[in-house]
Amino acid sequence: MKKEFIVVRIDASPDGAPYVVVSLSTSKDFREQQSTPMSPFGQGGVMGFTNMDDMVKNLNKMLSGGMGQAGGLTSIKLDMHEYKEMNLAVGDKVYLEITKSESLGV
Repeated sequence: MKKEFIVVRIDASPDGAPYVVVSLSTSKDFREQQSTPMSPFGQGGVMGFTNMDDMVKNLNKMLSGGMGQAGGLTSIKLDMHEYKEMNLAVGDKVYLEITKSESLGV
């Protein structure tokens, strides 16, 4: 499986170790985030509902933090050598490929 992400944040390691934490968001989530106006309190836009059905449909997303910046992020820890070699910057498109290794027996 191959999936496209956008680099939204790059943080130094909190303990001073030689690695960085790269936060990724899917292209769809990134576009939704860009189109949602930010409030002065740093959270995403307010969810408005016209009826109870809309509220129930979006309740899970709202509770899981999907409307704020922290929701829906994938974080990867890279050592400094990998980070410098890839030359990553915020806004870059990256692809993650996940494959399952074939094992013979148990």
